[in-house]
Amino acid sequence: MVSLWCGLLCAPTPTPAESPPAVYVISVAGEVDPGLAAYLRRAFRDVPAGDGVRVVLEIDTFGGRVDSALDMVDTILNDAPGETVAYVKTKAISAGALVALACDRLAMRHHTTLGDCAPISYSNEGPKELGEKFQSPLRAKFRSLARRRGISEVLAESMVTAGMEVYEVVTDQGKRYLEGRDLEEWGAEARAKILSKRMVVAADELLTMTDVEAVEYGFSEASVGDLDELLEQFYGTTGPSLRVDPSWSEDLVGFISSIAPVLMLIGLAALYTEIKSPGFGVPGLVGIGCLGLIFLSQYLVGLADHTELLLFGVGIVLLGVEVFVLPGFGIAGIAGIAAFTVGVVLSLQSFVVPDPELPWQGDLMLHNGVLVLGSVLGAFAISLAALRYVLPRVSRVIEGPYLEATLKGAHAGAGDAAAVAVGDRGTAQSLLRPAGKMKFGSRLLDVVTQGEYIEQGANLRVAEVRGNTIVVVREEGHDE
Repeated sequence: MVSLWCGLLCAPTPTPAESPPAVYVISVAGEVDPGLAAYLRRAFRDVPAGDGVRVVLEIDTFGGRVDSALDMVDTILNDAPGETVAYVKTKAISAGALVALACDRLAMRHHTTLGDCAPISYSNEGPKELGEKFQSPLRAKFRSLARRRGISEVLAESMVTAGMEVYEVVTDQGKRYLEGRDLEEWGAEARAKILSKRMVVAADELLTMTDVEAVEYGFSEASVGDLDELLEQFYGTTGPSLRVDPSWSEDLVGFISSIAPVLMLIGLAALYTEIKSPGFGVPGLVGIGCLGLIFLSQYLVGLADHTELLLFGVGIVLLGVEVFVLPGFGIAGIAGIAAFTVGVVLSLQSFVVPDPELPWQGDLMLHNGVLVLGSVLGAFAISLAALRYVLPRVSRVIEGPYLEATLKGAHAGAGDAAAVAVGDRGTAQSLLRPAGKMKFGSRLLDVVTQGEYIEQGANLRVAEVRGNTIVVVREEGHDE
């Protein structure tokens, strides 16, 4: 009995099984733009920080804006709540490759691709690769990220710049990746130690890797079939993962941002129509509403700040002065539209003055300026068309007191005077005081008396024709 109690008391207390590390999955899909960058910042804030936290970025993108990609890179490097893993689900091209390399670890699904991050612009002739001025800061960023991950800096640079010949060189010291011109500087003694050499990137190509090649070149740690396999290989668990999905408001902001040019066109056109119309009504509300939606969406993604909102408010005040205080369209209206224009341009970008060391900022400001200017000109044309063709027909749809008197039945003119002669007789069809109408045969003529009033139905005689004026008198003895 004693031994039984001793066994029970001395038995080791069972320890709870160690809980698997918390894994949070954030989808980086679609175009890399300010909305996606804002979503990543919010998602990182929602993930509780801790030693056991793992954040997987599930990447599927062809890329997008350089400024947004760099913003996402800064968020990953500075604000990540735990270890970050890039999981290339389908493709990580251009800006997507930059985001993937910023993570602490990287894995790729079977048959996926990574690379090709050359900066390009689009014109009527199609996509065009930008020059050294744009490539140099991007190469520096790729070198920095590659150095942090222990990846070949030369291979990382070759994702940005075409024209780099990169060779894989194997010596007794191991495997290295060298640019062609660096390899040419090797002396005879060093060349003699080369065991094998092969070209990895041709001069007219950009490095784009499959999942297998990425493992071979050191960019990726594994090629996996799905997310569970990644978690099994990296952390020894296939436990549940928590997804941090975009909220409905973020989806709405993304939709508003996608139609921002249309909203801008409608908003500016409505405001100009309001200025040219009396009072304040529906066009003014539509204009302020459309532009307000643009500012709200840009504010939520972190682009519009106090400066842009101040310009927006100044624009409203100036337009209000133009509509309610000053007659016509003058300095206040022009200044109000100018404040709106500058505010909209600044709300489409994260900077006020372009940084010379970031040349894409100047191009982005130029693009935004052209977009807004085109919207202003388009709005002007639309508002003119509305004032000319739409507003005059509003009475057919909207009820209200309108003047309905017309000139139907009026016959004054040179033809009427020529149709009668002195002595012709007719009947007064209205009270003449002294002007009125006389019936002459089957026609109605506008006539005047010599100053007296003549009642309706009296017989009249043409006494005089002066130009287009027919003068009549009462025909005595012929009244009915």
